[in-house]
Amino acid sequence: MSNNERIFKQATWYSPDGKKLEPLIFEQSVSGRIGHVLPDIDKEIKAEVGDVLQFIPESLKRSQPPDLPEVSEVEVVRHFTRLSQMNYGVDLGFYPLGSCTMKYNPKINELVASLEKFTQIHPYQDESTVQGALEVMYRLEKYLAEIAGMNRVTLQPAAGAHGELAGIAIIHAYHASNAELGKRREIIVPDSAHGTNPATAGMYGFKVIVIPSNNRGCVDLDALNSVVSESTAGLMLTNPNTLGIFEEDIVEIAKAIHDVGGLLYYDGANLNAVLNKARPGDMGFDVVHFNLHKTFSTPHGCGGPGSGPVGVKEHLEKFLPLPTVEYDTNNDRYWLNYDRPHSIGKVKSFYGNFNVLLKAFTYILTMGTPGLTEASESAVLAANYIMRKLMNVKGYDLKYEPTKPRKHEAVLSARPLYDDTHISAVEVAKRLLDHGFHAPTIFFPLIVDNALMIEPNETEPKETMDRFIDIMKKIAQEAYDKTDFVLNTPYNTAIGRIDEVKAAKNPILSWKMYHTQKQM
Repeated sequence: MSNNERIFKQATWYSPDGKKLEPLIFEQSVSGRIGHVLPDIDKEIKAEVGDVLQFIPESLKRSQPPDLPEVSEVEVVRHFTRLSQMNYGVDLGFYPLGSCTMKYNPKINELVASLEKFTQIHPYQDESTVQGALEVMYRLEKYLAEIAGMNRVTLQPAAGAHGELAGIAIIHAYHASNAELGKRREIIVPDSAHGTNPATAGMYGFKVIVIPSNNRGCVDLDALNSVVSESTAGLMLTNPNTLGIFEEDIVEIAKAIHDVGGLLYYDGANLNAVLNKARPGDMGFDVVHFNLHKTFSTPHGCGGPGSGPVGVKEHLEKFLPLPTVEYDTNNDRYWLNYDRPHSIGKVKSFYGNFNVLLKAFTYILTMGTPGLTEASESAVLAANYIMRKLMNVKGYDLKYEPTKPRKHEAVLSARPLYDDTHISAVEVAKRLLDHGFHAPTIFFPLIVDNALMIEPNETEPKETMDRFIDIMKKIAQEAYDKTDFVLNTPYNTAIGRIDEVKAAKNPILSWKMYHTQKQM
């Protein structure tokens, strides 16, 4: 392999005998080896309370020590350092993951979130001792409400899908309060919707009505008008939509839903595209969820940490989860309001993922109004730059009015490449890994065959995008010239092509599962 092929080479670590990849930490365990010794209980504490174990009920005490690996400190440090070198993250390279904005996380966010005055507080403390934390939440809510054109916001939901669930719960509560829940059993979603939308609606017992996109890649108004009725509880939509296209008929869409008494729900996954340019509330949306771990820079991926606040218009305020953070102007204090009889209740323990809230709050303060506006403009510019450079490359295609600008993301199709070479979007994605780029979202949205959903966001320099464009062109050419070579990618990653069918059928999610399968 030439030097040009090895510009990127992921670290690969093996067991001492070289027979397998980095062993699990449990497999490195040696009986009696000690990595850390817990300190004795402070003498003053012991003198005050005596034996602390006496406060733990016998039923909660272990009969034997937990099954933890016995390794030294240096082994632990080396093991997890090696794993990090075999992994990929936004601090290492380009992450054009469509619809899941992978922004760079400014380190000032981490600095603020690690301040002792935040890390050393506890949610059970009295309100008077955490006024600063309550102020952060109160002000963050106000910022988010203004950004989205909402009246109130809850910060509790732990991620986007969780925010969706809270939003649909609010819609459910609204119709129940009007004694209409019996007839309003339908939630409408477009065929380009995020997969969580129909799943969330279904979890709350609604019937999902799917409507098609028109030839512009937008909601088909005729199809929408044919299904709206007094059975409609609401419509779930993101704008711009999953194709990166702004729903220009949004006013008509909102009117169609509101005229029959339904509510409009905004999936905030694509808010990065219109930040400080357009507000969902002004478009007619009643409920909005935000992805703080997308739009507002906090880390995202691998299941967390996330945060999915939900904003609502005035007519839905009383249904927000409890508690809400309030400000008493007379006594100059912040307080938690649990006296909310119409609330859907708690959706998260305590008050949400506070550490993530801090990072989003820091990002908003650091950027300010001009910075947030520029972030949106730069994200849209970057997506259109890549789209224009790739849309006419042999093997790729752009569906739905290719002359029309996109917003934050563009969805190319690798169907022509597959028809000519049997190289699909999967192989394009795997080959990108060989060059040190994370793959874009593939095969989604489903209305684009062999979809490559590319979102560069605003943080990437032109040089990085140019290199990505060059590599995408190179992969297409390789598909025609060296088909078998591309079919067996990747080559430069720590782990090569895995058996995805086997992984799906026999997942290993824990040490216990691994140990059980190993013994079988």
